[in-house]
Amino acid sequence: MKFRILAAALGGLLLAAAAAKAQSDAGTQTDEAAGQTAEDAAASDPVVAVVNGQELRRSDVIQSASTLPPAYQQNIEQLFPALVDRLIDLTLLTTEGRERGLHEDEMVREMVADFEDEAIRQVLLQRHLEENLTEERMRKRYQQIVDDFEPQQEIRARHILLESKEEAEAVIVELDGGADFVALARERSTGPSAPEGGDLGYFTADQMVPAFAEAAFGLEAGAYTKEPVQTQFGWHVIKVEDRRETKPPSFEEAQAQIENELSQELVREFLANLRENAEIEKLGPAGPAAGGPAQDGAVQPPADAAD
Repeated sequence: MKFRILAAALGGLLLAAAAAKAQSDAGTQTDEAAGQTAEDAAASDPVVAVVNGQELRRSDVIQSASTLPPAYQQNIEQLFPALVDRLIDLTLLTTEGRERGLHEDEMVREMVADFEDEAIRQVLLQRHLEENLTEERMRKRYQQIVDDFEPQQEIRARHILLESKEEAEAVIVELDGGADFVALARERSTGPSAPEGGDLGYFTADQMVPAFAEAAFGLEAGAYTKEPVQTQFGWHVIKVEDRRETKPPSFEEAQAQIENELSQELVREFLANLRENAEIEKLGPAGPAAGGPAQDGAVQPPADAAD
């Protein structure tokens, strides 16, 4: 069981490395198409280490980092010396294992078979999506989003958050006297938006606590609350800067969500079709029961069950 778990984990790493290799190959092909010479390619992908005669290039180090968490991949240059040492160790382990004949070992063959199965599944689904996740299909889904979109009122507001009602009332008095709201927010507000003059950006009513939303959406653009507004965070003085209706996202803004949703739907449909055309017999966790397998999900009673 441990080896199967390890195989699954390593399979994911191999696929990640394969994806990075594919991207690297695509980049190399683009460079060659642009007229890059072999000498130029060597210069851009230098040998960074030689292990028992085997050259390790910069691209090998970058590829090996594709299995690391994103935070590490974003700092490859700083981690590069450590990554070189890591790749040297991995190379030594592979070489030593081959010299010991482990590439013929039954356990290794079992793990490789698991890797192969996982790779086949991944490539099959990837190519299915490449063929079916078309621009036309995504544009059609986007149009559905636009057609179903219901505009909401949203406002852009600022607020000054204070600890007491008396402090909030004093701020309102200053505003009535002509004080600048932004300056007061920076000076008096205890909220995290104080450095931005209390600016909360645009929001809809459901994005704020009820008391705050009711007060804010009851104001016209340019107006501020004449009475302090209390919430669980303290006492607020609110000013509305602008009112408008929400708009549907652009195709570019919605594209990632659309791709994700359509990908899941396409995979589900693909699997449903495979199931429909397959002969599947479920025998349950205990295997075949006495008298033959259960049919249509029916549970077979134990042989000694009372009538």
